[in-house]
Amino acid sequence: MKKLLLLIISFTLLTTAAFAKDTLVVLKTNQGDITIKLLPLVAPKAVENFTTHVKNGYYNGIAFHRVIRGFMVQGGDPTETGMGGKSIWGKPFEDEFNPNYKFDKPGVLAMANSGKNTNGSQFFITVEKTPWLNFKHTIFGYVVDGYDIVEKISNVKVDGNSRPYDDQILVKAYIKK
Repeated sequence: MKKLLLLIISFTLLTTAAFAKDTLVVLKTNQGDITIKLLPLVAPKAVENFTTHVKNGYYNGIAFHRVIRGFMVQGGDPTETGMGGKSIWGKPFEDEFNPNYKFDKPGVLAMANSGKNTNGSQFFITVEKTPWLNFKHTIFGYVVDGYDIVEKISNVKVDGNSRPYDDQILVKAYIKK
């Protein structure tokens, strides 16, 4: 019985340690690199969805289709219309909220959605504090390097639909080893 208990405790510790390890994703854009720290213990489904898309090259070559100065930059839609993109499960997945993680600073990475439990592949990065988004969008990471690139993208000229005149491309996304 002691051996079984020890085995269970060891497995739990190893699993927790593996999940707790920092996962960094680099978004290589035509303006420069943005490094994101993901939060798998806060939003496991969002992180799994995002990292699987990253590993599969889903985001590579896609433009940030919506850019609002002083608010956020949004990407992750392969149609680049704001209407496309799917989760890795082929259907929307539920929101994951944690009261300890809020839109209380710039550089927050969150799932874009069209309402409750409608997460797909689109994501956005905030440029300012955006407290009105708390408990409306799943936070699953934050910028740890390259925030100046987020600001640079957020300041480009856009049309009436917040689409940049000059495409702001996510050239390649990859998991940093």
